[in-house]
Amino acid sequence: AAQFGIMPLAAAGIARVAGLPAELAVGLILVGCCPGGTASNLVVYLAGADVALSVCMTLCSTLLAVGMTPGLMKLLAGAIVAVDAGALLASMLQITVLPLVLGVLLRRLLPNLAAFVRPVLPLLSTFGVVLVCAAALAGSAPLLSASASGLLVACVAALHFVGFGLGYLVARLAGVGEAAARAVAVEVGMQNSGMGAALAAAHFACSPATAAPAAVSASMHSVMGSALAALWRWRDARRRATMFWK
Repeated sequence: AAQFGIMPLAAAGIARVAGLPAELAVGLILVGCCPGGTASNLVVYLAGADVALSVCMTLCSTLLAVGMTPGLMKLLAGAIVAVDAGALLASMLQITVLPLVLGVLLRRLLPNLAAFVRPVLPLLSTFGVVLVCAAALAGSAPLLSASASGLLVACVAALHFVGFGLGYLVARLAGVGEAAARAVAVEVGMQNSGMGAALAAAHFACSPATAAPAAVSASMHSVMGSALAALWRWRDARRRATMFWK
């Protein structure tokens, strides 16, 4: 609920308040409508938070995104640009459900091959995300003025800041512990930007700049998430040191 309640509405609100151009506004909303990113699990670990909860939230948000992302895009971005929710749904099935089914079948039918390719798949996945985001940024950068680029970076940073902040606040207000609240904050604040870039390239190719927010987000949320994890670990170390000297 936090993932698909906070980020899509925050993205739409920030785009409207900042007066982003239509293609950048649609791209920012698309980032907000994407599920949590897999890099969030590593950041949660670095933050000393609840890794099991993080993995569970990533899986659940990814599966829910099959229907939620097209529906939210139609609702929030449909007034700005024509959104084909059916085509988005088909792409989401290809991106999320199809690899999952293929992985299960491969492990069941060809376990030796599955064991052989398993170590390299994370590296290939990361490389693929980097390529998609780099291509999106390269294709959109010449279309953006210096002022538009600066505004876009500020809006993407604001989106992730709101996600981290409200994710933590909502979790604490719901009565969960510190470790779980940190996990929720990271899961809400970090998006699957690679998915956003791929969807933008596939469905908004007539406006290449639509993919720019996802490309910026891919680096932005990793830097902000890592900084937040470092801050939490520093606070934990300081608290332990204070308790030790008492």
